[in-house]
Amino acid sequence: MAVEVLLPKLGFSMNEGQIAEWLVQDGAQVNEGDPLFLLEADKSTNEVEAPASGTLSIQAVVGETYEVGTVIAYIE
Repeated sequence: MAVEVLLPKLGFSMNEGQIAEWLVQDGAQVNEGDPLFLLEADKSTNEVEAPASGTLSIQAVVGETYEVGTVIAYIE
């Protein structure tokens, strides 16, 4: 069963964020806690970790802005 990777809410007023960089390639094996991507929001950049272990399937594009809670990847 695939685990959804959602765009997290990192601050009280955060409504959206931008994928600055994927740190893992599409189709790569990841472990829970591994850094997945860099998220730019509210003038800061944060590293976001994998919520589960498995194969990463990226759905979001670098440079695009997404609302909090948007599915940006799956881990199967």
